[in-house]
Amino acid sequence: MKIKRLLILLLTLIFTTNFVFAADDSKENTEQIVSLEPLSSSISESTMNNFYSSSVFKPYTLSTHEVQFSYTKNLINAIDPTPSSNRTASHLPGTRGTNQLVIYTPFYGTRTNTNEYGAEAIVVGNTVTELSGADSPIPADGLVISGHGRAKNWINNNIKVGTKIYIDLDKKLVYTYTTSESYIFESQKKITEAEQMIAYYRENYTDYNWKVPTSYIDDAKNYLKKARKNPEHVQKYSKLAIEAANDALKSVIPYKYGELKGIWLRPTEKNPQDIVKTIQRVKNAGIDTIFLETYFHGKTIYPSQVMKDYGATEQYEHFKGFDPLAVWLKEAHKRDIKVHIWFETFYAGNANINYTPHSIIAMHPEWGNRMRKDADALQPTRSQSEHNGYFLDPANPLVQDFVMKLIKEVTTKYKVDGLNLDYIRYPQIVSVTEDTSWGYTEYARREFKALYNVDPVDIRVSDPMWLTWSNYRRGKITQMVKKVHDYCKQRNLYLTAVVFPNRLSALNTKMQDWKTWSDNHYVNGLTPLFLTCDSKTANSMMQDVLRATSSAKTDIYAGLFVTFMGGAEEDLIRQIHEARKLNTKGVIIFDYAHFANKYAKTLATSVFSTRSAAKTIVQQPPQNQLNNNNKTETNATPQKKKKKGFLWWGRK
Repeated sequence: MKIKRLLILLLTLIFTTNFVFAADDSKENTEQIVSLEPLSSSISESTMNNFYSSSVFKPYTLSTHEVQFSYTKNLINAIDPTPSSNRTASHLPGTRGTNQLVIYTPFYGTRTNTNEYGAEAIVVGNTVTELSGADSPIPADGLVISGHGRAKNWINNNIKVGTKIYIDLDKKLVYTYTTSESYIFESQKKITEAEQMIAYYRENYTDYNWKVPTSYIDDAKNYLKKARKNPEHVQKYSKLAIEAANDALKSVIPYKYGELKGIWLRPTEKNPQDIVKTIQRVKNAGIDTIFLETYFHGKTIYPSQVMKDYGATEQYEHFKGFDPLAVWLKEAHKRDIKVHIWFETFYAGNANINYTPHSIIAMHPEWGNRMRKDADALQPTRSQSEHNGYFLDPANPLVQDFVMKLIKEVTTKYKVDGLNLDYIRYPQIVSVTEDTSWGYTEYARREFKALYNVDPVDIRVSDPMWLTWSNYRRGKITQMVKKVHDYCKQRNLYLTAVVFPNRLSALNTKMQDWKTWSDNHYVNGLTPLFLTCDSKTANSMMQDVLRATSSAKTDIYAGLFVTFMGGAEEDLIRQIHEARKLNTKGVIIFDYAHFANKYAKTLATSVFSTRSAAKTIVQQPPQNQLNNNNKTETNATPQKKKKKGFLWWGRK
């Protein structure tokens, strides 16, 4: 076993790459470079030995009176993977490949760096303490089990909070055990969590009615007591305790006036009747704002004269015959629901340009973004980690003109309530190296060389000019944002942008400098995506964004990914609670395609519903909400006296 541990350390030392990043202590991104050394380089043999001697690496043994209900095992594909040790996944976030089951230990780093297309379980000791979805924090005294595809399904079907874990390093197997202690652990955790939420609202909101959620907690505690006293019936009573605790969580958070309650929605409805059904379902869930995807994969849902003028497909083929955008706006406004245009700025779709001659990227292949390794290729590069799709070149003024024409068309032809820029960035860089970086188009290379007398193809990550090349690309994105801002300001149109919450990662892997947008008032709001089911991780990410922006300048709306990742209903409630605690301006759910009935029902129970059995209206709605005249709500940080802007009720 000792040799095994030393081998893991040796491989990590050999294959871990030194990355160079721009520091984030200057909004001009002036030159200051920091090198991220391999975490394992400072790890002693004794530290490795201590970690691999922990309980998770020992066969699990049932305690006295503990009952085992289920047991599974699965093959581990990689432990602390690197591009060299897991070559098939070298181009993917977290170096986690298709259908792979991966273990991340503290020797890998502080986070898994994975994307949203998986499931993850956080293990402390030998017990699963949290279920997450992506980029999970790796506990210092534990690890993360991460899966994609078939491995994701295995995690979802066999691992829950409280599950006991054993990892056999020699056989590269992970074993899971669901026992009576697993159910008791989960029950107690949820009871404690609900009690903490009740305590928070009782302390901060004087008219908060706590009796109904407390009654559910009392039920949960009684069931838990029975579970502990009756080992032979522990599964039955523990499940009842968990159900009661879940009911407490669903009813604990009151309705809040003045916050945006939104959802991102890609339309699939092909007639007005189906559109109305969808809008009514959204309305019934308590959602008041739809971010309607209107331009995506390089096509519009409405008949576009701009696209026609460019010789591209005039409208999505399955919408031909009617104008869905006009129907969405009419029917949504009729029900007091606002509609913001969700707009894929530089993403051009993943349809092969050889078979789609009228796609915008096929009509103008010179507009397509390129990696350095494809700088001289005839066709643009496809981003393998992003649906194998094409991106447009932000540096090309013709691309920016095209984007602006589309934005002007949709916002003048239709009465919309706002504009939400998505994919306002370069394609994702999975590992910061020259060959896998983006932006090496003919136009960008020519312009950069004219400015700095060097072809960016010849710049290495370690060169001082790398920062200049990075700032050139970041500046092109910011230039596009400013153009849209200037136009929206003229029309009094509310402008938001989808961003990634990790500031340095956004700067270095996507060339997205959203702090500069905020500092210069280029956007009214940001809609950062929090790709996790874990509320603690979401809270940490939210705080990172809030610290990097000024609440007096930029509204922050928390983009929640729980539904997309298939998380529990309670996970959604927890994250809304965290957003409320941090005084964000609202929450937006990603996305409607994954908005199962269980989520809609949970939101309509309390947190998004104005219906009150107790009729305990604490305060009338403030008049600073976003309205149909596209006015922004106040940017002022809520004062203590505003803590009463809630409505609470319990279920009958």
